[in-house]
Amino acid sequence: MTARVRPYLFYGATQALCSTCLRVVQAKEIIQGNDVFLLKHCPIHGHQRVLLADDAGYWRMARERYLKPPEQVAAPNTPLKYGCPYDCGICPEHEQHGCVAVLEVTDHCNLRCPTCYAASGPDRLTHRPMAVIERMLDRIIANEVEPDIVQISGGEPTTHPEFFAILDACRRRPIRHLMLNTNGLRIATEEGFAERLAAYAPAFEIYLQFDSQRKEPLLALRGADLRDIRRKALDKLNAVNLSTTLVVTVRQGLNDDELGTIIDFAAAQRCVRGVTIQPVQEAGRCDGHDTRTDRLTLTAVRRKILEQTSLFTPADLIPVPCHPDCLAMAYALKIDGKLVPLTGKIDPQVLLDHGRNTIIYEGDAKIRAEVVKAFSTAHSPTSAAGAIHRLLCCLPGFAAQAPLKYDQIFRVIIMRFLDRHDLDLRSVRKSCVHIAHPDGKRIMPFDTFNIFYRDRLEADVLAPLRQETAAAWQQPAVPIPA
Repeated sequence: MTARVRPYLFYGATQALCSTCLRVVQAKEIIQGNDVFLLKHCPIHGHQRVLLADDAGYWRMARERYLKPPEQVAAPNTPLKYGCPYDCGICPEHEQHGCVAVLEVTDHCNLRCPTCYAASGPDRLTHRPMAVIERMLDRIIANEVEPDIVQISGGEPTTHPEFFAILDACRRRPIRHLMLNTNGLRIATEEGFAERLAAYAPAFEIYLQFDSQRKEPLLALRGADLRDIRRKALDKLNAVNLSTTLVVTVRQGLNDDELGTIIDFAAAQRCVRGVTIQPVQEAGRCDGHDTRTDRLTLTAVRRKILEQTSLFTPADLIPVPCHPDCLAMAYALKIDGKLVPLTGKIDPQVLLDHGRNTIIYEGDAKIRAEVVKAFSTAHSPTSAAGAIHRLLCCLPGFAAQAPLKYDQIFRVIIMRFLDRHDLDLRSVRKSCVHIAHPDGKRIMPFDTFNIFYRDRLEADVLAPLRQETAAAWQQPAVPIPA
């Protein structure tokens, strides 16, 4: 008998979502050449094939070596009743607390971006009342106790009529670092606004949209040529030296050729502490974009960064242990506007081990602890500087004499959000970017919130799936652990 050999390597079985009906379906991960695919089968909509990575070696390294023990929220919010991902809130099965907790305070925006997770715009006039925002904040505190980062978002949060009262409400709570996600219009155009924001420093940072330095990509992603706005906003932020991260929403064939130049530009700005690059997630409003045909994976973004700048090597841009499927990071020292890559200078054995669930250096528990602390999205510039300094002090042959300052640390982060195409239940349980639900009772992964829980989705899309699941299994809910 002649053996039937499939033209791929079978890596593992999982469960995923049918991209059409969003039912949980059987799936498997395969490696074909240097590509990794998720193969799904829906009894109704048939076979589906989704590209997960175009660098099988990096993907396997992230999956097999960059893991750490799960750190859960203080207490789950919802029982396990319908199964993942239909119980978000956080349910007892979720494996990772929120390194970043998103607080959306308004649906209104002074732009109508063709690409927007929240489908915000000038026509959406709903600002959440302060009482609702306070409840959402209290839920974040209940889940995280002392949240590492709370990111105020929207819509455009600076359009909220009680915007500074929101900042003050955050300041009254034990939040280690506060972040403002903004398009920068108010910073650029309103006299004294940047100075007033700077009064909330040092544990405060601007998360500034900065998708391109060219007109055409900005029109495609934001619906407006915002180059002058971005320049004016950065001029004002530089003047007060308010910590800023440039955030690049990247789409294949549109602005993915600018990543190197944006990193170089960011390094030359006094106030900028790093660049975060986010491939488009199919959620909300995605005008003119089809992720089935122009899907941009984390590994593709990583490769483009390495191709477009000679600054970083493959050893510099590594998986983040809390969710290695979807997060990668490089650290550099910023000295006189020049970047000196740092990650690659660390002995690889500090970061990798032959075991499945350890990050160790010759079994040294102190090294292991400092690496895990340093390579996390849950850092402000100040805490990142401290974490890197402590790590360097522990490494053989790399003495760090004086404490690093917050403006000496520069980070490049790739942050990939799962969507209906590539979400699988193993990965989404590790999601560490969480969002407060407007009901003030639940916190959930940003990935699943955009698929099932935003606006009318829970009633219109998720409720029928829950009913179908309950009818099929007829199982009682597993209560939240005491």
